Amino acid sequence: MGNLVKNYNRKKISFMKGKGSYLYTSKGIKYLDFVQGIAVNSLGHAHPRLIKTINNQSKKLWHVSNAFQIPEGEKLAKKLCKKTFASYVLFQNSGTEATEAAIKVARRYFYSIGKPKKNRILCIKNSFHGRTLAAIYASGSKKMTEGFGPKVTGFDHFKFGDHNSLKKKINKNTAAIMVEPIMGEGGIKVIPDWCLRGLRNLCNKKNILLILDEVQCGIGRSGDFFAFEKSRVKPDIVPIAKGIGGGFPIGAVLMNKRAASGMTAGTHGSTFGGNPLAMQIGNEVLDIISNKKFLKSVKKNSEYFHKQLRDLKNKFPGLIKEVRGRGFLIGLQLYKDQTVFINDLMKNKLLTIRAAENVVRILPPLNVKISELNQAIKILNKVCLKHK
Repeated sequence: MGNLVKNYNRKKISFMKGKGSYLYTSKGIKYLDFVQGIAVNSLGHAHPRLIKTINNQSKKLWHVSNAFQIPEGEKLAKKLCKKTFASYVLFQNSGTEATEAAIKVARRYFYSIGKPKKNRILCIKNSFHGRTLAAIYASGSKKMTEGFGPKVTGFDHFKFGDHNSLKKKINKNTAAIMVEPIMGEGGIKVIPDWCLRGLRNLCNKKNILLILDEVQCGIGRSGDFFAFEKSRVKPDIVPIAKGIGGGFPIGAVLMNKRAASGMTAGTHGSTFGGNPLAMQIGNEVLDIISNKKFLKSVKKNSEYFHKQLRDLKNKFPGLIKEVRGRGFLIGLQLYKDQTVFINDLMKNKLLTIRAAENVVRILPPLNVKISELNQAIKILNKVCLKHK
């Protein structure tokens, strides 16, 4: 630990193995993991099908180069396009790379049609789109951009829910609107379906692209394959990551034909993006999560859990302000300090993580068992009794 850069405020605990919804320390102490790598381990720890896939592919081929065709990536891209609105996929390694590439795709499209000055991206203030230089300025967070000047220009911002501000900020140079259908780091705030439909109509009217950032809320996390599907809108560009790899680093940008038309040879690249090992794991994860029975189970179990959490809120109205989110992207907004609450949950062997607006973020694996949800409720109830 001594030689690691101090950019993380790490908890003084480490784990030697995981299985399903649980993590185990070197001393064998068992924790119910409702962080799951921050919505990354969509199928929990050490899923047998993923272990088999990794083992099989690791004996064949890990990495070549995007200078050559990669059949495993072609296969995954075809599945994603068949499942979604997209016609093309650009593979990356992480969420922040995916959102960065999404910004490039939007700007490059308008450049390719002779409108190079139409290059500004409109985002929600204090949102989260990753930690590259462009992404932190896209997020509009003073805290994240402090010390990383000069400012990366090309981004405008409006407040969450302020529709008048949104409309006023659109100008002749606006290329795209980029939002998370469910804001993760920003406090588990759900953009209503009617708002997403309104954004789509506004983009159509103003001839701009709609980017829906599903890095955290996508790939079954909301109970639908994509969180925006419930609103029945069709975006132009969607960056994804986290859940698609089930714990293995995979990112991607999905796009329609129009948005993809500017991405010609040489406009973007990634050394590791779309490597055979990652792609084969992505194929397996997608086969599991996109199954209708699996998603139906996510909806059913998450609805049960949300009801239990709402009951908890009613039981402790002076402690829990709001139960937020959808599916297994859940936030408990507290009146009291979230940090102490999260630490007490950990002392009782339940792992959670913070989000903005004093929210405790709860992220079970999508295949979590009802008995494990009940265990979490018992721990939450115990800690609530202490804090009421």
